[in-house]
Amino acid sequence: MEDRGDQLVVITGPTATGKTQLAARLADRIGGEVISADSRQVYRGMDIGTGKDLRDYVVDGKPVPYHLVDIAEPGEEYHVYAFQRDFFQAFRISPAGAGGQSCAVGQGSISMRH
Repeated sequence: MEDRGDQLVVITGPTATGKTQLAARLADRIGGEVISADSRQVYRGMDIGTGKDLRDYVVDGKPVPYHLVDIAEPGEEYHVYAFQRDFFQAFRISPAGAGGQSCAVGQGSISMRH
């Protein structure tokens, strides 16, 4: 099989359309992980209003590994530079960073643009 390098499937779309559940199902199917690119879901305890539902990361009773969810305290300054640093760190340790595949999911906000 030819080496395709790093592979990252990016899923974007409007709020509350099932992106996270789709990403988790796809990651489970391809043996990958989910890297959240949602600027609000990084905050612990802010589930209502952010659409965060950790049950979305369970597929057929099996937890799917995910990154960048519940990593900062409310009120903590978490800026785009910190997100970028953390995203690349998560990417490197995910299967995508080792030539496999993973999924990034977000609303298409500034964090998802290059």
